[in-house]
Amino acid sequence: MREADLDEIMRIELRAYPFPWTRGIFRDCMHAGYPMWVQERDGEIVGYGVLSIGVEEAHVLNLCTAPGSEGQGLGRRMLQALLRVARGFGSQRVFLEVRPSNPRAIALYDASGFNEIGRRPRYYPAANNGREDAIVMAMELLSDDITKMPPL
Repeated sequence: MREADLDEIMRIELRAYPFPWTRGIFRDCMHAGYPMWVQERDGEIVGYGVLSIGVEEAHVLNLCTAPGSEGQGLGRRMLQALLRVARGFGSQRVFLEVRPSNPRAIALYDASGFNEIGRRPRYYPAANNGREDAIVMAMELLSDDITKMPPL
């Protein structure tokens, strides 16, 4: 992901989420040096992912497929790429949060080997000035997990 991608990314982000990240959040992640990737099809961005790396841990901060491109395996491929990057940095486990109201994402994470390890009460903003819990999920990255993944 590059600064020049942000216009396209923001168009996707604004369509995909009722409470999207701001351009400033993406820019801050870039300046912090977080691994950030885009997926392209026919020269257009159709998905992206943002990962933070810590000591032996990684955190999926944002994983998005453009509305209208869901169900084509793009999210799965992006998640696999992020897991490979995490392993390349020496991460032994990966964490993420997901809204309970996002069953498609939960199914992707379950199928990819993540397990629910807890909840963060009132983590996400929700409609009508409300809040929604986050499901916290984690995956242990064993050395052969990545090599068993299908190619991208």
